[in-house]
Amino acid sequence: MGSTEMSHVERSLLMIALIFIIIIAVKETAYLVSIFLMAIIITMLASPSLFWLKQKGLSDLSATLVITLVAGIVILGFIGLTALSINTVISDLPEYQQDLNTRLGDIAVLLAPFGLSSLVSNPPALDLGMLSSIGISSAMSIMDAVMFLFFVGVLTFFMLLAAPGMASHLLGHMGKESHTLNNLSRMTGYVTDFIVVRTETNFIHGVLFGGFLGLMGVHGAILWGVLTFLLGYIPYFGLLIAAVPALFFAWLQFGVPGAVAVIVAICVLNLIVENPVLSYLTARKFEMPALIVLISVIFWGWLLGLVGMLFAVPFTLLFLLILQMSEELRWINVALGVDHLFSKQDAEIVEE
Repeated sequence: MGSTEMSHVERSLLMIALIFIIIIAVKETAYLVSIFLMAIIITMLASPSLFWLKQKGLSDLSATLVITLVAGIVILGFIGLTALSINTVISDLPEYQQDLNTRLGDIAVLLAPFGLSSLVSNPPALDLGMLSSIGISSAMSIMDAVMFLFFVGVLTFFMLLAAPGMASHLLGHMGKESHTLNNLSRMTGYVTDFIVVRTETNFIHGVLFGGFLGLMGVHGAILWGVLTFLLGYIPYFGLLIAAVPALFFAWLQFGVPGAVAVIVAICVLNLIVENPVLSYLTARKFEMPALIVLISVIFWGWLLGLVGMLFAVPFTLLFLLILQMSEELRWINVALGVDHLFSKQDAEIVEE
């Protein structure tokens, strides 16, 4: 019996070592893995629409083409809106530079009573043009982003084409009562629900925040609304990061009162939009410890960059599914307190 227990321990250690080797390999091929994982997530999101179109009489190819066309129109519109907003902000940089020098001069005056009189006579200069160029160069270039989206789109297209055949083959091979298929279906539902609700919440948050900034007269209001929509996918940190540039420009144009107004708006929006929707979803379907969510954001961000941070929760859910399918590693889900995601009670909630 002791040898059997040792055998289980050895297998567990071997599996953990294999996971570390896989992590190192993924880190070295992060670009390719990001494309593959994003294609999987999008395929999971589009699969219900694909099967619905097939029920309406369309072939696999026709249904996939319809979904691809609609997604392409939405993405192109989103990219166009973002590019227009960025161009507007960049074209007004000289005006912002003058406002910035004025604000820095005011700060220097406030610091003068503390013996920092040199700041009054020589206010600090900060080149917004230089800062914007650094920000743009540090992010993914436009061509890189276009190529990335192109590869994701092509891979997703072929995954959608293969999805009906793969589903029927798995069902025929494993049967309807397969534990593995049930777990896979359940986790797919979790991932889809999370992204759909997260997208709806981000859209409402972005529209309200951008609209408030527009009414307030803050420059680049549309861009900050778009940024709020995108970064809202990052748990806990995303909305705070998205609020920083809006807060900066509000202070730039209207001083401290403008910055305070934006802070109040952020708090109100988090209170009436963010917390109720996501708290309801978390309580009903995939309650995960906050520590696990934070670790997942840090880990996937380190492993895959921005894509990893945006899809940290879906990627973590998929990883938990892999652990659950392994007899040797299933105990990790129990230790993390997420084994309830695979319980029959939660399956009944999802079906509701």
